[in-house]
Amino acid sequence: MANITESIIRRALKEVRSTGKQRLLVDGEGHGTGRLALILKPMPTRVTATWMAQQWRDGRRIKTTLGRYPATSLADARAIFDRDYAQLILDGRSVKVARDKRPGTVADLFAGYVSYLKSENKPSWSDVEQQLNKAADVIGRHVPAREVTPDDVLTVLRPIYARGKRSMADHVRCYIRASFSWALKSEHDYRSSSPRRFSLVSNPAVAIPTERKVAGTRWLDEDEFLRLYRWLECPDAPVHPPYTQAVRIIMLTGQRVEEIARLHVHQWDAQEHIIDWSRTKNGKSHAIPVPSMAADLIESIKPNEHGWFFPSAMDPTRPVSAGTLYSFMWRQREREVIPIVTNRDLRRTWKTLAGKAGVPKDIRDRIQNHALHDVSSKSYDRWNYMREKRAGMAKWDRFIRSLLARKAHRPAA
Repeated sequence: MANITESIIRRALKEVRSTGKQRLLVDGEGHGTGRLALILKPMPTRVTATWMAQQWRDGRRIKTTLGRYPATSLADARAIFDRDYAQLILDGRSVKVARDKRPGTVADLFAGYVSYLKSENKPSWSDVEQQLNKAADVIGRHVPAREVTPDDVLTVLRPIYARGKRSMADHVRCYIRASFSWALKSEHDYRSSSPRRFSLVSNPAVAIPTERKVAGTRWLDEDEFLRLYRWLECPDAPVHPPYTQAVRIIMLTGQRVEEIARLHVHQWDAQEHIIDWSRTKNGKSHAIPVPSMAADLIESIKPNEHGWFFPSAMDPTRPVSAGTLYSFMWRQREREVIPIVTNRDLRRTWKTLAGKAGVPKDIRDRIQNHALHDVSSKSYDRWNYMREKRAGMAKWDRFIRSLLARKAHRPAA
C-alpha cells in the first residue's frame, strides 16, 4: 500500500460517510512489524479518524493511539511515530510501553504536579498553581525542567524576600521543591505514567535553605477569649458576616482553619450535631460532635446556593480561603480592637482551655484530629471514640457557657 496522503484521507472519509463501513489506512509498503495507521469509523453524526501505531507480535496485532485527525495532522502523526515508536518496534518492544521522548519543560512539570494535587483532593492546589505559574514565568515556561538550577530558583525567591514577604518566599520554595520531588518519583513509579519524561538527576530547590521555623506558643487566656468572642458577635466595623461566624466556630471547636472555612452543607449532620470530614490535612477522615453553642451558631447560618456555610465575599461559588480569614484577623489586630492572635493560636487556645475544662488530653487530641503515632493507634485501634468525644465536648460546652456568663456579668471595678 502506498503512503497516506491528504487526498487519500479525504476520499476515505467520504467513502466511510456514504457506506457506513469502517476503513483502515496504513502508511507505507509491506506488512512489516509495525506501521502508522489511520482508523476511520462511522458514527451517528460524523466520522472519526484516529491515528494509531500498530505492530504485529506473536501473530497478534497491537495498537496504541497517537491522536485524532485533523487535530493531529498527517505530518505530525508521522513525526510522533518516528520519534516515539519506530525504534521501539525495531527493537522488538511493545508499542504499549512507548512514551513521549521530548524532555518535559518547566510548564509541563508544574502542571503535572498541580494535576497530582487535584487528583489527591488537596485543598491547597489552587494556591500552589498560582505561585508555580508565577515561578514558571520567571524561570521560563519552555525551559527543559532538567536544566533548571538552584540559581534559577533563587531568581524567583529573592524578589519575594526583598519585598519583606519572607513567609511567602519560603512557601514558594517549598512548592518548587515539592514539584521537582514529585517529578523525580513519577518517572520511576510503575503504578502510573506521567505525560512527560523530565530526565531529572537532582532537585534544584533542595540546597536552598528554608526560613527558620518558630514554634508558636501564643494562646488566649479567659479574658482575651471573651474579648475576641464578644467583638466577633458585634464587630465595630463593616465585616463580611461569614468571616466572623467562621472564626467563632474555630474558637468553639478547636478545628483547623481550612476545614472550618470549607464547611459544606453535606458535612453537617443537623440531627446528630456532627461535622464529618472525609479528607483532612493528615489524610484521615474525621468527625466531631460539636458543643451546643457551636451547633446553635451553625444552625443559625443559612448555607448559600452552592452549599457553603462560609462563602467567599468575592466568589460565592467558593468557600472563604484560610488566607482571607488570616488577613481579616490581622486587620483587626492592627486596629487594636481584638487581642494579638492568629487563627492558629485559636486552635492552641482551645487545646489549653479545654484542658482546664477537664477534657482529657487523649480526647482533645482526637477531637482536634492530631496524628497518633503509637502502633496501637495507627494499626489496631478502630474505635471511633464518638461517645468519648461527646462527653469531652459537653464538658467544654459547660465551661465556655459558664465563662461567657460569668465574664458578662462581672461587676465593674
